[in-house]
Amino acid sequence: MATTQTTNSWEQIRQGVKEAETLIGQKKYNLSMIKSRQTLEFMVHCLAEKACLVERDLIDMIDELYQTKRISKTTCEHYHKIRMLGNKAVHDGNDSAYDANQAYHLLSQEVYTFANDYNAPRRRKPTGNSSSGSRSRRKSPSKKKGVSLTPNDLLRILIAILCVVFIFAIFKFIKPGKSDSKETSPVVTTEAALPVDTTAAPETMAPTTPAAVYKTSTVLNVRSEPSTTASKLGQLAADVIVDYVEAYDDEWAVISYNGQNAYVASQYLVHD
Repeated sequence: MATTQTTNSWEQIRQGVKEAETLIGQKKYNLSMIKSRQTLEFMVHCLAEKACLVERDLIDMIDELYQTKRISKTTCEHYHKIRMLGNKAVHDGNDSAYDANQAYHLLSQEVYTFANDYNAPRRRKPTGNSSSGSRSRRKSPSKKKGVSLTPNDLLRILIAILCVVFIFAIFKFIKPGKSDSKETSPVVTTEAALPVDTTAAPETMAPTTPAAVYKTSTVLNVRSEPSTTASKLGQLAADVIVDYVEAYDDEWAVISYNGQNAYVASQYLVHD
């Protein structure tokens, strides 16, 4: 029964990925993101059931799978990205082709990880029968013979190395004599006749651009690290101008918060 249930779950996940890809081909980007989120939710439920975790909200189950080391930090971040893109499609009617392709790409990558790392059956241990034991005992002496070297072998290797070093030394000794005869030419005397331009090019000042001003588009969590699992330093209300420092990556931005650098999700910052 367990094998049949695992097979059915895997087929359902594969079908969800295929439907998301088909919807992108039909330019139904909103439905594709929703299908990616539904497939992700089914994967998370399978992992939670396998780990004997209590089913809760999707965001809480993802975090608990990461905290119990059932998934890696990268997988946790990918799960949250697919979840957020699916939520935007459901609640905000997002129909972006870029977001749909990003959700499908992350889902395909994590489905491959799910199949190979989290859902792969364990290999059976070999049965210790007499025939296999006798074969292993017969092969063991051959391995020892392959790595052993006799004193004569070591002497031959040492002589070969000394010969190579001796030939290389002779080559280096002869070569400088040839090069010296070629380099004795009066070409350097013509360099004194060339005029030297002592005028320095005027320095041009690069125009300075005013610093960009960003404000929050909704209530936004401020975190100590660029991750949804990092500790919260506080919250910012909507339409609040932030002290923007720089972009950390495509998903996170660095701001100055209470005298220290902090991280917020860049998708919820708008240019004022």
